[in-house]
Amino acid sequence: MNSQLQNNDKMIRTRFAPSPTGFLHIGGARTALFNWLFARHHGGQFLLRIEDTDRARSTQAAIDAILDGLGWLGLDWDGEAISQFARAERHAEVAYALLERGHAFKCYCTTDEVQALRDEAFAAGRALRSPWRDRDPADAPADTPFTVRFKAPDSDVVLDDAVQGQVRWAAKEFDDLILLRSDGTPTYNLAVVVDDHDMEITHIVRGDDHLVNGARQSQIYDAMGWDKPVFAHVPLIHGQDGKKLSKRHGALGAEAYREMGYLPEGLRNYLLRLGWSHGDQELFSDAEAIAAFDLGGLNKAPARMDIDKLNHINAHHIGQADDARLTELVLPFLDTLEDRIDADDITRKRLMAAMPVLKTRASTLAELAGQNYFLLRPRPFVLEGKAAKPLKDDESRERLYRLFTHLGDVDTWTEAALSDALKEFAETEEVGFGKVGQPLRAALTGGAPAPDLALVMTFIGRDETLGRIQDQMTPIATA
Repeated sequence: MNSQLQNNDKMIRTRFAPSPTGFLHIGGARTALFNWLFARHHGGQFLLRIEDTDRARSTQAAIDAILDGLGWLGLDWDGEAISQFARAERHAEVAYALLERGHAFKCYCTTDEVQALRDEAFAAGRALRSPWRDRDPADAPADTPFTVRFKAPDSDVVLDDAVQGQVRWAAKEFDDLILLRSDGTPTYNLAVVVDDHDMEITHIVRGDDHLVNGARQSQIYDAMGWDKPVFAHVPLIHGQDGKKLSKRHGALGAEAYREMGYLPEGLRNYLLRLGWSHGDQELFSDAEAIAAFDLGGLNKAPARMDIDKLNHINAHHIGQADDARLTELVLPFLDTLEDRIDADDITRKRLMAAMPVLKTRASTLAELAGQNYFLLRPRPFVLEGKAAKPLKDDESRERLYRLFTHLGDVDTWTEAALSDALKEFAETEEVGFGKVGQPLRAALTGGAPAPDLALVMTFIGRDETLGRIQDQMTPIATA
């Protein structure tokens, strides 16, 4: 049976369940994306649960960062986010139900006794088994703290996974898992099973570092007589060196990629292809991704983080993005440029005019800001170094003066008319176009990256073009 179609008599429900101990890690963002796509593909629901039971490490700032990261990525969830900590009473209720069913027991071992038992079990090549699993509860010492432990079955554990296939573990590999600590608080594997059952989760897509947890959770499902969700454990993302992704590989939070100038749709497209494939298709719109996504496309081999590929995919989405939207998105990145540039009407007008051309030349919004710098840099600017070289000699400066007069006579300020005017001027001067273009480019852009000169003049307009040329015909050019 195709594991992704199991439970097809129910509405498909997936979930993303991060621990709020830090930012939305790039691996977590991919997990959220896969669950979101699968739910949307089937017309189901994508739910969000904050696993905040670790009160010492969970912070509101981390919760806010996760919610903000998901919102920026466009991964909208259905309903309200659920707090796992708020459901502690329900988790304890199920632990006591397992006690009544004979699948759990109270363990009165002290910490030292547990460590001695663990050492003994390790030496024997098996997992810990508490001596209280088969003892009469009546033998329990009075007023002694206890934990509630799951009575690990003596049979092998078999998990049918939509990605990993059938995975088997020997019974001796699983200890008597603590369900409730001595203070009555639930442990992770109990809470996850109860929450996923109560939220009616049908499919769990997550990293394969949870594969053993999947086996433990499968045992609890069986003990409660509950239907199990479909498990799909996806290999973790690796760095280019084949090792588990870490900070040195670029394992940053979603907000870091936003600050570097990646579009949410670009990052979504890239993450989609990290561990999932659909033939040879590399570039996806959201509609295409939702239509194509299924668990059968998930890969068994780890994906490798590749910034060059991310840049390539993001460049495609920048090229497809709405010009007005890009104009507003690029404005904050202008603050990172050499000069302070105000986001006024003139700035927006020039950005909008140039965006159809310049957006095809950038892979991030930061690069796009750099591509637009020539449009917006404040006047007058001083030419230095290589940028000043084309205007160092008197001949070039005198030619620039004659070009200023020639351009002032252009009636129609269009790309075609300006291109013709430049060619005509070079012919009149009886020089190659470089003798005209290099001094003009220096005067107009100050050495900043820019497209064809006729386009540059069109984008900045007649007055700004002539003003910049005139600036370089004054002593400031030799400052």
